[in-house]
Amino acid sequence: MRFLHTMVRVTDIDQSLDFYCNKLGLQEVRRKEVPQGRYTLVFLAPPGQEGVAEIELTYNWDKEPYGEGRNFGHLAFEVEDIYATCERLMAAGVTINRPPRDGYMAFVRSPDNVSVELLQKGEPKPPAEPWSSMANTGKW
Repeated sequence: MRFLHTMVRVTDIDQSLDFYCNKLGLQEVRRKEVPQGRYTLVFLAPPGQEGVAEIELTYNWDKEPYGEGRNFGHLAFEVEDIYATCERLMAAGVTINRPPRDGYMAFVRSPDNVSVELLQKGEPKPPAEPWSSMANTGKW
């Protein structure tokens, strides 16, 4: 058995691609428009990891509410520098819901409220400000 992808339903494809690609740094691998089913599939992956662990964004053309997304759990990505990643995301307007106070783990949310966990590669970084004293914001 081989893990292929995780599917996440999105309500605004452009806003979601901005978050996952422009802010998180994933790349679009392929796209499939299905007019008879009235949906679009967009597959994303970290650079160099196409076909390994992809995210499938499903955009249904007919609007329907999906709730808050907490029943999904979360996506998790290992990052080279947790502090630099969170700083870059904050500068791009992303709220850090659970700051990396421990130098190891942070949580953010997509435009559709999907929790995204960011984990420091290797050992945790030493605690540092502003992260050490930053409070949680919202849900994660």
